[in-house]
Amino acid sequence: MIKNMDQLALEFARICSQAAIPIMEVYQTEFTVEQKIDRSPVTEADGRAERVILEALEKLCPGIPILAEEQFDDGVKPEIYDVFFLVDPVDGTKEFIAKNGEFTVNIALIRDGKPVAGCVYAPALEVIYIGGETARAGPLSPGGIVLADLLSVIQTRKSPDASGLVAVMSRSHADERTQAFVKSFGIVETVTAGSSLKFCRIAEGAADIYPRFAPTREWDTAAGHAVLNAAGGAVTNPDLTPFLYGKAEADFLNGDFIAWAMVPD
Repeated sequence: MIKNMDQLALEFARICSQAAIPIMEVYQTEFTVEQKIDRSPVTEADGRAERVILEALEKLCPGIPILAEEQFDDGVKPEIYDVFFLVDPVDGTKEFIAKNGEFTVNIALIRDGKPVAGCVYAPALEVIYIGGETARAGPLSPGGIVLADLLSVIQTRKSPDASGLVAVMSRSHADERTQAFVKSFGIVETVTAGSSLKFCRIAEGAADIYPRFAPTREWDTAAGHAVLNAAGGAVTNPDLTPFLYGKAEADFLNGDFIAWAMVPD
């Protein structure tokens, strides 16, 4: 097991780069969209990318349980301990189908309920984010070589006064409760982003807060959470208690959460 979390996040980036090759092969075709049992969409890209990721993680860190979205949906539910991986091969399938580029490949390591290393890669946008002890971001083409020197350190910004706060929200889940929360903070500017890019917008200092009051799974959020943590931000429950992972009893379903550039006092 790699003990340096920055190095591990870099290895995740290399895996994501390779997984992006089959993803983009599918993306550039007139692919077929299917439905899972829960009626969420899925394409050939999900399965092909997940197989690349699983094989690479098993070689990188043999013996560490891997909770991956497509395997989970197929009934493969490994027993989870204090340390495990979370994998979402294509986060933001609706964005993938719409071909707007805002989908990502997500890998994260969880230790004692907390994401300690992660990678979020948007192959169509050719930008990658990693987080361990520090957070970095930079350009990367699918299948490209990942070099730490080509990635720049990113940090959350100091929150301006309330009139200058920027909220990032889901394009498809900005419901009434989310709008009311944003209004309660006096936020007048909102931006939309797909997939885990919402966490990354805060991590790179482009936004201040991301409220989510719609269902997600742990593999949807862990990688972005890791990047945000490393950049100086945080993700909490609405009552500001820690937002944790490994909720096997709930089938790894997340509750409501808020991502922050700076957690309020």
